[in-house]
Parts: sequence; C-alpha cells; structure tokens
Amino acid sequence: MKKLMLSLVVSGVAFFLLTACNNVTDHYDTTAPLPPTNIKTITGDNRVDIYWDPSPDRDVAGYNVYYSYSYNGKYILIGNTTNTYFVDNGAQNGTTYYYAVTAYDYNGNESELSYDVVYDTPRPEGFNQAIFDYLQYPDIAGYDFSNYQVVPYDGNDADFFFENYNGIYYLDVWDDTDIQDMGQTQDIYDISYAPTSGWVPLNEGENIKYVEAKLNHTYVVWTWDNHYAKVRIKEITPQRVVFDWAYQLVEGNKELKRAETPSVRKDVPKEVLRYR
Repeated sequence: MKKLMLSLVVSGVAFFLLTACNNVTDHYDTTAPLPPTNIKTITGDNRVDIYWDPSPDRDVAGYNVYYSYSYNGKYILIGNTTNTYFVDNGAQNGTTYYYAVTAYDYNGNESELSYDVVYDTPRPEGFNQAIFDYLQYPDIAGYDFSNYQVVPYDGNDADFFFENYNGIYYLDVWDDTDIQDMGQTQDIYDISYAPTSGWVPLNEGENIKYVEAKLNHTYVVWTWDNHYAKVRIKEITPQRVVFDWAYQLVEGNKELKRAETPSVRKDVPKEVLRYR
C-alpha cells in the first residue's frame, strides 16, 4: 500500500511539473512593446539630452537609445536606461546626429525604432565671459566666437564689442554682421533658434550697428561668415559687460538649443537599417 501511495504521489508531481512547464511555454511573451513617441532633444556643449514619452505597454523594462548620421542610415546603439531620458555625452560639437529610441520588455523583446525625425547639432558655449568698453580698453573690448577669445574691437576677428556711450551701454557689430535683442530671459538656454528677421538696421553714413545692452537680455548675432551665436548679459558696469554665450559651428545652422516637438515620418522603416 505504501508503494502504491508513493507511486501516486510521484506521478502527481510529474504531472504537475509537466503541466507547469507547458503553461510557462504557453504564456512566454514574444510580443515586442510599442516604441516610445514624441522624442525631443536639447542641444548642449559636446552633449545632447534626449527625452521621450514612455511606451504604453505595462511590461516595459527599459529603453535602448541609438544614433545615426542620417535619418535612414545605420543606427548604432549608444546605451540603455530605465528612465525616459538619456544624455549622449559622446556627441561632438559641429556634428549633426539623428536619434531613435526603442522599448524592450522583461523577456528581451525589443520594439521597432521610433519614427520621430529627431536630429541635433551640439555647439560650444561659455559662461561669465567679460569684455570692456572699447573707448577705454580697445584691445580687450571685442569677442571672437569662433576662437572663444577676447580680441581688439577693431580686429578682423571681432564678432561684437562693448560700448559705454555717455552712460548708455551698447553691444556693437560691424556692418557685415547682424544683431538682435531677443528680450529678457531666465538663462542662455531660453533662445532655441536664431530669428529670420528683425535685425538691427544700419544707419546711413555709419559702419556700426548697435543695440542697447540690457541686464538679463539675450542677443542673437549673425556673424559675417554666416554663423549664429547668442549672448546673455549677466552684469554691466561702466567699464565692462559680463555675459554667457553659445555659438553654432555649422555654417548657416540657426539651431542654438533644440527643444521642440519633432515632425513625424513613417515612410522609411528605420528598424531594418538598425545596426548594433
């Protein structure tokens, strides 16, 4: 009788294990989650911050982030995260990158690459830079964005310079350069793109364009060689102006800080071009 009972118990255990294994096999998830949407980027200095809306699937374990040098080129894996943002610290100033994000679940299923058309071009920036009144200190009154340095106001490399004219302060540019006051801002990052119009006109008979320098205002400069920069004034004294700045290395690129919802394109299946 004991042998019969033992046999029944062993048979029951085997049946339970077999059934459980079948159930695991039957319920193994092979469906990939939906990709994240609304990918956004913020331009930085040798970095790009990437944000997105989460995938709606409940079993998402994390996200993979990819980059390419064109929208329909090969996408290379940068890294992964469990958050809905990622910082590309390997981005190089002056290079345009296209980004895509996938979602993956706990069973290793990975979604298609996101379809948002998202690109960014990192650019250099600087903080707490000072230049001086050109009427008193002409050799340290100008600033050259391309070389990140203070220069004489009348040198060929001066993109703009500072002036104290009878107690009224100005930012000046030469006649082959443009400047515009974008208004009061909280910081240098508030202005994303250079404007297309509204530049200060050149007065007849003068070779200098100028705009009044105001504390906490940001100004966009369109340089003589077709580059864009922005300057935010942090301090003004009769002798000098202190400012933060950012400069776009790519000629003609108005992108100073990208932070807008991208357009969406679905005619090219990026997932077949993905490369790891």
